[in-house]
Amino acid sequence: MRKHIGLAAGAIGLAAILGALGAASMGPQAFAARTSAPLQVLDPDHDGTVDLNEATTAASAVFDRLDRDHDGTLDQSELKGRLSAKELAAGDPDHDGTLTKVEYLAIVEKLFNAANTDNDGTLDAKELNSRSGRALLRLVI
Repeated sequence: MRKHIGLAAGAIGLAAILGALGAASMGPQAFAARTSAPLQVLDPDHDGTVDLNEATTAASAVFDRLDRDHDGTLDQSELKGRLSAKELAAGDPDHDGTLTKVEYLAIVEKLFNAANTDNDGTLDAKELNSRSGRALLRLVI
């Protein structure tokens, strides 16, 4: 009986250690985004909603973080699956296969407006959980 209890406790301890290591291997922003509600991450004024300025400010920071070669554009590999090839093509008016920050933020604004179903200029948790809201979150977190 003691042997079984010791094995169970060991397995629980190992699971806790592996969980902590997984959390530690994430960057601080990724960990915060994964463990906090997206609304809390995007809502610096804590009013319970995200306005377009808050969304574009967050998206601008994401763009800068993703632009690892610092050429002012994001290609499909830098976007890391945040946009499909079709979405990239639709948001790329000059058809060069990359997005400038202006083009990236235009996509963010389009998705924000699509998610803002009540047209009040802000997104609440329900709107962020819509299809357009989830697509927006991929670009701002």
